[in-house]
Amino acid sequence: MQHVSQAPVTTPDAEPAPPEPRAFSEVKGWFSAYDQTLFDWFLSRQNDTSEASGDILELGAFMGKSAIFLAGYLREGEEFTVCDLFDSPAPDDFNLAEMRDSYPTLTRRGFETNYLAFHPALPTVIQAPTSVVADRVRPGSCRFVHVDASHLHEHVVQDIASSRLVAAPDAVVVFDDYRAAHCPGVAAAVWAAVATEGLRVIAVSASKLYATWGDPVPHQSALLAWLEGRTDLWHGVDVVAGHPLVRIGDEGVVAPPAPQPLRPPAEPVAAPPAPARPAAAKPVHWRRLAKDLLPPLLTRAIVARRRRRRG
Repeated sequence: MQHVSQAPVTTPDAEPAPPEPRAFSEVKGWFSAYDQTLFDWFLSRQNDTSEASGDILELGAFMGKSAIFLAGYLREGEEFTVCDLFDSPAPDDFNLAEMRDSYPTLTRRGFETNYLAFHPALPTVIQAPTSVVADRVRPGSCRFVHVDASHLHEHVVQDIASSRLVAAPDAVVVFDDYRAAHCPGVAAAVWAAVATEGLRVIAVSASKLYATWGDPVPHQSALLAWLEGRTDLWHGVDVVAGHPLVRIGDEGVVAPPAPQPLRPPAEPVAAPPAPARPAAAKPVHWRRLAKDLLPPLLTRAIVARRRRRRG
């Protein structure tokens, strides 16, 4: 069950609403096929385990691509919360610069338009800095937390601390951009939490780090058994800070079935019939043409030459 924080944003003087996406692929965002596959595995495994109950939380939503995906795994009585600044004023100059450079098209209206194209009601939306999450989400209530908000080190440190407060004992906490070259602050914050704060890594992909504040072994054992039979994902095991983690790479994996829009796109307009081709010209028979035309032409040439000589 989704709890709506408030009605969709509608401002009389605002720009026209963005066009509604006709397919999941039209929603802007960064969400690889194999991270979708891993999200599907973790969330489906939780849904098949009655003990793994709890809510879902996303910090940083952009235009809603991963939020639309996550909402498909909610069970009856669970709450989905999304926290993002959207187009609110940033709390400091560094955050403002990040918003202008990385997310110039982000608006809450755009997020809501995209989300409501796939789900009948909005999640609980917190339009504020993610630092408020610990005060707005019940402690220990979340089974899955996706952290993809600010890339600034001090903000990520706060998001990591918040995830620990709201996570259920065996919750899966996913951090985006943990190794991206353009945001070293994320890497510094996440690996510091692994080294000194008790964050335990389950697995890593090229873009996301999957972790828990509880015991990673049950997650890893099930994950390795699932990976063993797959040829579209490669995997290996490394030891970091004294604990094993699973490395996973893409070998051509196909994403799970995409969320479907509530209102399927209208049938495409039939293309107008192609104009009839003109009848093909009859082939020219050059020998016949020479036989018919050369004698008269030669006769005229001879007559003209005789006239010039007489003149």
